[in-house]
Amino acid sequence: MPRSDLPFGSEFSPAQIELPFLLSLAHEHGADWKIFEDAVRDRYFSGHETSDYNKAKLANNTKLSLRAYSLIGGKDVTLTKTGEALYELRNNASALYEAFARHILRNCQGMNFVQCVLDMEAAGEGIDLNKLRHWLKERGISVPRGGKHMSTMRLWLEKAGVFISEYRVDQSRLDKILGIHAEEYEALATFTTEQRAYLKTLGNMGGAGPYASNDIEKLAAATYGVAFNEKNLPKQILYPLRDAGYVELERGTKEKGRGAKPFLVKASEKLNADVIVPLIKQLEKQAQAELRPLLRKNLDQIRKDLKSEGRHTRGLALEALAFNLMRLVDLSYVATRLRGSATGGAEVDLIFESARLVFSRWQIQCKNTSRVSLDDVAKEVGLTHLLKSNVVVMISTGKIGREARRYANTVMSNSNLCIIMVDGKDLDRIESAPAAIVDVFARESQHAMSIKKLDF
Repeated sequence: MPRSDLPFGSEFSPAQIELPFLLSLAHEHGADWKIFEDAVRDRYFSGHETSDYNKAKLANNTKLSLRAYSLIGGKDVTLTKTGEALYELRNNASALYEAFARHILRNCQGMNFVQCVLDMEAAGEGIDLNKLRHWLKERGISVPRGGKHMSTMRLWLEKAGVFISEYRVDQSRLDKILGIHAEEYEALATFTTEQRAYLKTLGNMGGAGPYASNDIEKLAAATYGVAFNEKNLPKQILYPLRDAGYVELERGTKEKGRGAKPFLVKASEKLNADVIVPLIKQLEKQAQAELRPLLRKNLDQIRKDLKSEGRHTRGLALEALAFNLMRLVDLSYVATRLRGSATGGAEVDLIFESARLVFSRWQIQCKNTSRVSLDDVAKEVGLTHLLKSNVVVMISTGKIGREARRYANTVMSNSNLCIIMVDGKDLDRIESAPAAIVDVFARESQHAMSIKKLDF
């Protein structure tokens, strides 16, 4: 079975089965999966025009889906703790479907799924199953081609009112069922690995505290294998978590002959471990959670942000610009070497890859300056030996200097590198018509071909 981060959902949609019946059946026959499957087959699949073997397979799929959604466990069909809780609500339809939706959102990658839909909507992207699968893949969430995983999840969430009319999200309903505002999920996505580990540890400790900050740090390091910088713990961990509203800090008192005691850390009311800890674990499924703010912006918004007075805003916009352009040609994001926020929004370096026909690695240098110089190109060319890149893309919101282009031509004529130049005028074209990036890349490819032409 192909790997999937969303639960298996074949023969388990609310259009096919009745959840109260399945929960009651599992409650009654939890120790005998054969009786369970036979009853499911007889109730839902006996009228299908197919063989008895296939009818049994359909019933087995229903059982596997229940297990994938963590409603039954073990080799039999015994209800899990979650399944038992839902069974108790079997006679209250609205409460049952709301509780199941809450479980999906918190524990079954449901919030990643919903947030991806919201990101696509914010970016003005039309939503269908194929596009949604690709956008989930960008986040590191795998869904097999042709599977029912996404459709089944959407239908259960729709049953609770999270989705209305296909992929429209009812934001207030989402917030109510999730237990926090969706904006908080966005904030959690920006936390570092160390901050998340620290917050999970505090949530798992139970009780509000206070606890010594270094005790939480030691437990977090041992539990999650995260290395903390002890000297910078307040600046890197404690202050950001305090500013986000998840912890309260009390400064330790100084003892005679010794340095200051560590901070005392207390969980705030906002840190609801039943909500926050599962959501953090869900975010960690994403391979590139730091991309979330970039995925929601369209090119017009990005170009406006590049002119912002805020350095941090310009930095994020520059990274978003590079990411969005490369996504247009379906390249896979690998890493960000230099963030725009670290350079005051002046430049950003990213790495992408492609496995179409042959493997290629693309090195992207994106500059929010008036001109790209020879030195800028030379620096990227020098890094190709370390990164083993095949393609260098120089993107400028301004102009690309004559000397920079001349140097790029020399490099291409004497190596296997291809250097693509995209300037501010090209960005104007692409902003007006995104498909114009094909013409821009074709122009650059033909230019490289003419330079590399073999003379027999």
